Amino acid sequence: MPITRRQFCQQTSMLALSAALAGSLPFSLAQAAEPQGSVPEADLMKPDALPDRVMGDANAPVTIVEYASMTCPHCAHFQETTFPELKKAYIDTGKVKYMLREFPLDDLAAAAFMLARCSGELDSSRYYALVETLFAKQNQWAVQQPIPPLMAIAKQAGFTEQTFNACLNNDKLLTNIEAVRERAVKQFQVNSTPTFFINGQKYVGALTMDDMKKAIDPLLAKKS
Repeated sequence: MPITRRQFCQQTSMLALSAALAGSLPFSLAQAAEPQGSVPEADLMKPDALPDRVMGDANAPVTIVEYASMTCPHCAHFQETTFPELKKAYIDTGKVKYMLREFPLDDLAAAAFMLARCSGELDSSRYYALVETLFAKQNQWAVQQPIPPLMAIAKQAGFTEQTFNACLNNDKLLTNIEAVRERAVKQFQVNSTPTFFINGQKYVGALTMDDMKKAIDPLLAKKS
């Protein structure tokens, strides 16, 4: 269902982490390593309601698109265990360009994404810096009374109370985040997080670094 402004305002201050746990399906590593179909890369890369925040060389031979929810524990696990190695081995070396797309499973996840978008409005590095912090501190702010810890984290990223509130009251931004999620559901059959598309090939679950290598290396070999 679309996230409405009334739901957002009423629920943001009282969501529990259990909402994310219920919405994000667990997958074993064996399942996660298996491709789950594909979509045409040209369709995947068409402009969306929000511009992609690209990390890495825009001309890299491999493109990874991740759909994630900020309150998803599996997404946080991927960011903590796999992403640093992925970034070092593939993104920083120009082999992979990476994009995180918003797929909020609840209103609190939408709020966190809104803050990341506001922080990185003109600078992708600021967007990803706040995303990394929010995932790392997920157990601090994805709780029953999230606003104080979420605001504290945002202030460390340069927000004031005024800009924090203004960001979370940006109706257009919330609508666009919802549009990104709805497009993923309808066009790409995304229904859980994290979901990855690696040059259009779909993988579901928190991939390990070995899983990533198995998916990426054959693609790089074809390009060489």
